[in-house]
Amino acid sequence: MSWQLYLQLSAMMFLQYAIWGAWYPVLAARLFGPLKMSGKQTGWIYATLPIACIVSPLVAGQLADNWVNTEIILAAAHLVGAMLLFVAAWKSTFRVLFVLMLLYSFCYAATLPLVNSLMFHQLAENNLDVSKYSPNIFIWAPVAWALVGYFLTGLRWTFKTGVQGRDCLCLAAILSVVMAVSCSFLPKTPPAQTGEIPIVKAMEMLGNTNFLIFIIISLVAAGLMQFYFQGTAQFMQDIGIQSKNVPASMAIAQAVQAAATFFLLGRLIDPEQVGLGFKWTLTIGAVCWLLLYVVYVGTNRWWLIVPTQSLHGLAYVFFIIAGQIYANDVAPEEIRGSMQALYFAATTGVGLFFGTRFAGVAMDLFKKEDKFQWRLVFVVPCAIMLACVLALLLVFKG
Repeated sequence: MSWQLYLQLSAMMFLQYAIWGAWYPVLAARLFGPLKMSGKQTGWIYATLPIACIVSPLVAGQLADNWVNTEIILAAAHLVGAMLLFVAAWKSTFRVLFVLMLLYSFCYAATLPLVNSLMFHQLAENNLDVSKYSPNIFIWAPVAWALVGYFLTGLRWTFKTGVQGRDCLCLAAILSVVMAVSCSFLPKTPPAQTGEIPIVKAMEMLGNTNFLIFIIISLVAAGLMQFYFQGTAQFMQDIGIQSKNVPASMAIAQAVQAAATFFLLGRLIDPEQVGLGFKWTLTIGAVCWLLLYVVYVGTNRWWLIVPTQSLHGLAYVFFIIAGQIYANDVAPEEIRGSMQALYFAATTGVGLFFGTRFAGVAMDLFKKEDKFQWRLVFVVPCAIMLACVLALLLVFKG
């Protein structure tokens, strides 16, 4: 791979996930804390991205496969998204903030599958093995998420911005502007213009029993991540970790994710190296999430909870990223954009939406005298993730 192509694709991946990582892990602390929102209200705010992911990726995949250059869609969506984030940072009422975050999420959700499809397209265009080279680009997603977490912690230490918590939205807005500008430097990725309806052809693959099982398990496992995202920041503060240290503590997951992406992912799924394949790689990822929730249920000691964040990083690599590569691997070349859209619609869309609602209801149910009963909250994803692990072992063939 040429250095120019590698830098272009890596910068794109870095900025895409730096934007998400700036606000998603820590916004819940602002909603629960300064804004005094309930678990259900916080759940609805966090549901805006999953709701958008049900629709936007499918529309964006259709546009990118048939009509508009991928890099143009990316630039436009991020620019509009930046403006919406700036406004949202200064709003404090539930209804207004929900509408703004929903509009923003429609913009951001459209870009998620396109980043992957652009990368896969350019690797294929340059006759490069996707399974071998994509981990070297995917690595910049967790690096970005980790670095932006540490940067936000430093910002809060220096300027005391963590009290209100709106700094996470402002940072995401600034990064969105940078991303929009950087899209002009991406390699041109025109639509395939096959004349077909790509998303229909992608959905036809659900008729394959093994692929359908993969999508269902991915949908459920992705939904359970909302217990992690909605609960961890407040859980950490409740066990004594200061709010200004929460972003850096959670960013451990992304540091481990980066290392696992670079050193392990390609080797696990490549039959010429370790050769575990997709079935066992996905199973390892699900087991890591199961162990994370087991620890959350079993202890509230901060010195155990903080290093346990590494399990989320490993799970994300071996399940979510490996799943994206698997979806690309089984898709015909002409519908890879729509296949990524279908995967994101199922996981980040339907899965996270119902997971968001489910997590919000569970958190409110196990709340007593304005305090969350965290052990009971985390028993729920623990039990369901165990079922996912068993399904991967017994039913999915890979």
